[in-house]
Amino acid sequence: MSREWNFAGVTVQRIDEVSFPASTGAWLLPDAGHDVVDAIPWLRPEFAEPDGALRLSSHSYGITVDGQRILVDTGIGNGKVRANPAWHDLHTDYLDRLTAAGFAPESVDLVVLTHIHADHVGWNTVLDGDSWVPAFPNARYLVNRAEWDYWTGIELEPARQQMFDDSVHPVRAAGLLDPIEIPGNGAPIAPGIRMLPTPGHTPGHSAVEIRGAESVALLIGDAIHHPVQIARPELGSHVDVDPALTLRTRRELLARAARDSVLLLGAHFPDPSGGRVITEGSGYRLAA
Repeated sequence: MSREWNFAGVTVQRIDEVSFPASTGAWLLPDAGHDVVDAIPWLRPEFAEPDGALRLSSHSYGITVDGQRILVDTGIGNGKVRANPAWHDLHTDYLDRLTAAGFAPESVDLVVLTHIHADHVGWNTVLDGDSWVPAFPNARYLVNRAEWDYWTGIELEPARQQMFDDSVHPVRAAGLLDPIEIPGNGAPIAPGIRMLPTPGHTPGHSAVEIRGAESVALLIGDAIHHPVQIARPELGSHVDVDPALTLRTRRELLARAARDSVLLLGAHFPDPSGGRVITEGSGYRLAA
């Protein structure tokens, strides 16, 4: 399944990788129990199952602008050794879906990594014989320098080291990874497109802003994992590096989105992937 949005001169497509099992929501957002979901009627049927389990997925966004093809986040990947059973040793037709959407690997010009987590960098590489090599050999891979500096400045636990070894370091070794400075007002990467700092989930987490003539979209990565956090921003993920900063970032994103009618597109929101944020009472809701 894919979905497409069009702005002035910019086309955005969602390219699906895989849906997550029902247990993922409880693991990722442990405080978003069935009682919480039941109190937010608009989550069903798109974003929650009848029994209250959160629906989540892994997908990328492909952007076409001014003749360039930009891929935002690369999912989990195939054949990767991962501690999470739902991500371990996948075998999907993701690259075929990319190609069908007009993003054949050799045609991609930029790969934007919102952050360096295993479910956002996995298709950075593919296996060639016994070696992991860049999946997008003609692309520059962009990441916030603050993100790169953080992860390369600490001792990594074995599972994260494995992810760096098979999905990050081969891109760096090929000379394709560009950690870039992203100031508070963002860093332009293509006409009408910039990376914005949205720290907290990870120290250098970034969003991608697409600005058309009369509309703005934000690809928010994991600043908001699931629409339940739009209604209840205080619900944090157990994998947030800095929960307090993540909450502040999330509140700022939601306030801006509601004020300016920004289209929010989540990295793990199931179909329809996102929508406009509307003020509702003392909180917000998503109009998909």
